[in-house]
Amino acid sequence: MDDLLRQLPKAELHLHLEGSVEPETLHELDPGTSLEECRAIYSYADFDAFLKAFGAVGKRLRTPADYALVTRRLLERLAAQNVRYAEITLAVGVVLWKGQELAPIFEAVREAAAGSPVAIRWIFDAVRQFGAEQAMCVAELAAERVGQGVVAFGIGGSEERGPAHWFTDVFAFARRSGLRLTAHAGESMGPESVWAALELGAERIGHGIATVQDPALVSYLRERDIPLEICITSNLVTGVVNRLEDHPVRKLYEAGVPITLNSDDPAMFGCTLTGEYLLAARAFGFSETELRGIAQNGFKYAFDKGP
Repeated sequence: MDDLLRQLPKAELHLHLEGSVEPETLHELDPGTSLEECRAIYSYADFDAFLKAFGAVGKRLRTPADYALVTRRLLERLAAQNVRYAEITLAVGVVLWKGQELAPIFEAVREAAAGSPVAIRWIFDAVRQFGAEQAMCVAELAAERVGQGVVAFGIGGSEERGPAHWFTDVFAFARRSGLRLTAHAGESMGPESVWAALELGAERIGHGIATVQDPALVSYLRERDIPLEICITSNLVTGVVNRLEDHPVRKLYEAGVPITLNSDDPAMFGCTLTGEYLLAARAFGFSETELRGIAQNGFKYAFDKGP
């Protein structure tokens, strides 16, 4: 099973560039912070602590060259896992928060990805708690780059401090601009957050594990073929699921909800995409046939089918 899952062609649909930065790379980018201090950043007591750590990593990406470096290293790791296609989320909201110019950063990551055997598309992400005005700026920047590999717009961050209804106009603009739509929801809040994301027009739900609490929502996602981007290790490390055996991935799958497996922030959570498949097999009894089907879902629900 281990060898099979390593060799299995895979797609990754929920993957944050900033969350892929290893502590050693962070130290390389910021030599003034010791390696031990860098490693200490990657420790979180709860979900809010993780969000602060994500911001701390983002602050250390100071130049387009920094973004290019972490892109190349991420793509090397993806290629080694036989990931054939990846939609990488770029935290454009954080770029704007830092006062940086997006254009040279995006050109740097595009160039870094150009020679990779992994087909790469980009999702521009706005930070919920930064509000609708900044999110519209992110959506506008995404719309300008629809023909340059940007396939979708999404929102992440704190569901509680950035309720979905703030972003109704932003999502409508993104849809009119030819962008696909996704949203983190039902991760740290309940099924009502998933419903709210669906009302915005989200075509995929990042995490969405709270769906299991609402039979009507389970039926809605199943009947309309709307997938959840499941990230098992992420949910454990951030504390939104207390124990591995409590994770609802198996229940959601058996209820017919479409799912994909993803690593989310692999460096920050100490995981890999292949490892998520192994975890699904070992902890939840997913068979080879089931895992092959989930891997196929990664390609089926991609916002672009690649070259």
